[in-house]
Amino acid sequence: MEGVMGDLFYYLLVLLCIYTIIPTIFIRLFGPGANHMRSAAHSIALTFDDGPDPTYTPQLLDLLKLYDIKATFFVVGIHAQQHPELIRRMHREGHLIGVHNYIHHANAFMTPGKVRRQLDHAVNVVESIIGVKPCYYRPPWGIINLFDFWLFKRFRIILWSIIVGDWRSAGGKQKIKRRLMRKLRGGSVIVLHDSGQTLGANKDAPVYMLEALREFITETLAKGYTFVPSTICIRTG
Repeated sequence: MEGVMGDLFYYLLVLLCIYTIIPTIFIRLFGPGANHMRSAAHSIALTFDDGPDPTYTPQLLDLLKLYDIKATFFVVGIHAQQHPELIRRMHREGHLIGVHNYIHHANAFMTPGKVRRQLDHAVNVVESIIGVKPCYYRPPWGIINLFDFWLFKRFRIILWSIIVGDWRSAGGKQKIKRRLMRKLRGGSVIVLHDSGQTLGANKDAPVYMLEALREFITETLAKGYTFVPSTICIRTG
C-alpha cells in the first residue's frame, strides 16, 4: 500500500510540474512579450492587483491624480461588477485596465476551460462598463498552466519585477517602502495591491501600502524617476 501511495504521489508531482510549475517558471524567466519593461533607464511602471475596493481604490486614484501618474489596474471581475463606478473612474482618468480573472483563483487549480470562462467573464464585465475590451492580463499570483500559452493570442500578459509583500500588515508602511527603495531599478514593473480581500491578505494592508506609496512617489520623483504606463511592458531579461 505504501508503494502504491508513493507511486501515486510521484505521478501527481510529475503532472503538477508539467501542468503548472514548469510553465510558470518559464514565463517568469523568459516570458515572451510578457514581463518587465523596456524603457528609459529612469522609468517605473506602477501596477495594482485585486481591486477595485470601495474603500482603498478611491484613495489610490486620488493619490495618482495628485501626481499625474498613470497606472495599470488588474481588476478582479466580480469586484469590477460590484463597483462599476470605480472602473469608469480609472478609465476616465487615463489608467490602463487589465483583468485578473473573474474570481481570484489560481490557474494551476483550474482546467483550461475554466480559465477561459473566468477570463471571458472578467473581460465582458469590464467591456460592459467602459466599452473597451481589455487585452492585458495578469494571472493571480503570477501562476499559469500549460494551456495558458494560448492566451498570448488574445492578451499581453504583464507580470512584474518588484513585489514587496504589501498584502500583509506586519511591518507597516516602513517595510513596504524599504523594500520598494531597495529593489528599485530603472525599468521596474512594481506590483501593489489596492484590496485586502484576497485569501492570505490582511484587510487593512492597503492602508500601509498607500502610506508607503505616497512617500515612495515623492522620493523617486526627487531622484529623477518618471512613472509610465505598463503598455510598454515587455521582457528585458
